Amino acid sequence: MKAYLEVDEVKKLEAAADTTRDWLLVRLLFHLGARVSEVLSLTVDNIDFRRGTVTIRHLKTRTKASCAKCGSSLGRSHSFCPKCGEKIDEFVAKEQQRQRMRTLPLDKKTLAVLADYVKRGGPVRRDDKDYIFEFGRHRAWQIIADLAKKAGLPKVVNPESGRKHNVSPHRLRDAFAVHAMQLNDSGVGLRLLQEHLGHASFDTTAKYRKISGKEHRDWYDALWQKGKKDDGPQVKA
Repeated sequence: MKAYLEVDEVKKLEAAADTTRDWLLVRLLFHLGARVSEVLSLTVDNIDFRRGTVTIRHLKTRTKASCAKCGSSLGRSHSFCPKCGEKIDEFVAKEQQRQRMRTLPLDKKTLAVLADYVKRGGPVRRDDKDYIFEFGRHRAWQIIADLAKKAGLPKVVNPESGRKHNVSPHRLRDAFAVHAMQLNDSGVGLRLLQEHLGHASFDTTAKYRKISGKEHRDWYDALWQKGKKDDGPQVKA
């Protein structure tokens, strides 16, 4: 039992797709190494076909507590407001969204299939935006699990808990990370991977040296230059 998918196994997932939409779901999850929520929120406007990049927007919701009397920010352990001294019998909780964005390179084959998909009217119009996919997380997980079953892929094991799981969108993100580390496990490779994946823990590293767009592109392109032919989705238009 393995903890992650290998590149050849992901190719089997792609080959199992009966529609361009499902092929793109697998391809974007793996070739972007993105979270399923990030892939499902992609719109046509997020894709720069000329530059060959995809802009990922990741929203993280956090709750902010404040004094009901003066509105000052409170920590969860506060018994009295540090500004007005009011005893904290209750506080006002406000949800705030903090948006992070990152721009990722994408390989030419996936971009070409995306361009054709958009041209043929694949995206779905919703809230004045053209979304690449029309379904949510549950349906995405179901599609990947069904393709894995069709491709004859075994379950994967969580290395921390030892529990077995069906192949899921997050396993494709893991597969991307493992593939990248196998190619380059140096400090530079790890730094590039952390920025590409959008890990918050990379913020400390990023302030010392921000990678250039060309360096990111060269690192990304090298992931797929294995000398293997890539013919795209084997589906009918």
